[in-house]
Amino acid sequence: MSKGRLVIISGPSGSGKDTILKKVLKSLPELKFSISSVTRPMREGEVEGEKYNFVSREYFEHMIKNDMLLEYNNYIGNYYGTPKAPVEEVIENGGEIVLEIDVNGQQNIKRLVDSSLSIFIMPPSVEVLRARLAGRGTDSEEVIEKRMTSALKEIECAKNYDYIVVNDDLDSAVEDFITIIKADRLNTERQNKIIDEVLEKC
Repeated sequence: MSKGRLVIISGPSGSGKDTILKKVLKSLPELKFSISSVTRPMREGEVEGEKYNFVSREYFEHMIKNDMLLEYNNYIGNYYGTPKAPVEEVIENGGEIVLEIDVNGQQNIKRLVDSSLSIFIMPPSVEVLRARLAGRGTDSEEVIEKRMTSALKEIECAKNYDYIVVNDDLDSAVEDFITIIKADRLNTERQNKIIDEVLEKC
């Protein structure tokens, strides 16, 4: 069985990557989602095990020490990381799995994984990004400013990604994301198996 694909999605807070990803996963149910482990408190509306596993700082550091993470990062005082075993299992079985990680995690993954596809979700402008962050009504002005500073640093790294999807119109952004996934499935590297199968019958 041919190996699967690791799909990386990144974008600053407020870019809309969560909303895009939910719609993409609904349209492509065969696409698996990697559940991250985090040490920050659970927010209102979040469900344990849906997008994140909420763990203690002590347990997260145990995971680091025992090489149980594919990548991890510290963001505004909290750890975020990708458990290694579930990702490896999906890829070895020929499936596709999406990792929602920051730009630091993407760079680490690129060094560790031979075959990955990276997509950066870009806001149409800084003004729109700030308005989206302020519109949440959940963060103080100080936190919003920290997120804006972090967002600008992340956007500087967008050139390191395979594709950029601008989230100006949600439906168009979702369509663009799905188009990238479907086109990648036809990539010559991923089609070597069918080439060999055809040639074997000659």
